[in-house]
Amino acid sequence: MQIIKSIESRIYVIRGERVMLDFDLASLYEVETKVLNQAVKRNIMRFPEDFMFQLTSKEWEGIQSQMVVINNPNLKSQIVTSSWGGTRKMPYAFTEQGVAMLSGVLKSEKAINMNIAIMRVFVDVRKILLKQSSINEQLTEIKERIGEHDVQLNELYNAMENLVDEKIAQLKWKDREKIGFKIKEK
Repeated sequence: MQIIKSIESRIYVIRGERVMLDFDLASLYEVETKVLNQAVKRNIMRFPEDFMFQLTSKEWEGIQSQMVVINNPNLKSQIVTSSWGGTRKMPYAFTEQGVAMLSGVLKSEKAINMNIAIMRVFVDVRKILLKQSSINEQLTEIKERIGEHDVQLNELYNAMENLVDEKIAQLKWKDREKIGFKIKEK
């Protein structure tokens, strides 16, 4: 259960996709980030842009603000300024399909077992989102029904007010003082 929570906390939404970052995957697979990325680059044809993409610096800054600071040496090797003064290498983000494709690239037993766990978490997240969508639809339906009931209740209140007004009018008619000739009976 703890591993599932650990995996869930490493899934981010970037560019409208649920993704995991290369250094998180490397940590879960117990390999260095550069080893994971080298394996991907050796098999780059398996990773089109809808499976894997590199973050922009702005996206990375946004993710960093969401992240808990972690002390991970693999992360340091991925996101450091090179000694020759080059630019930073931004992390790679893997979509659900990209994570699935990693199972064909990383062949250790640990990687395979972890990949199965990650795929299960992605499926669980999808189920939760579908349930939430269903709940939203049900709430919308309830709101519509309540709106219809409000209209019907207003009609009932108006009809009851009219009945009450008629009863009052009838009572007043019966209790009125009669005019005209009065015949006394002897």
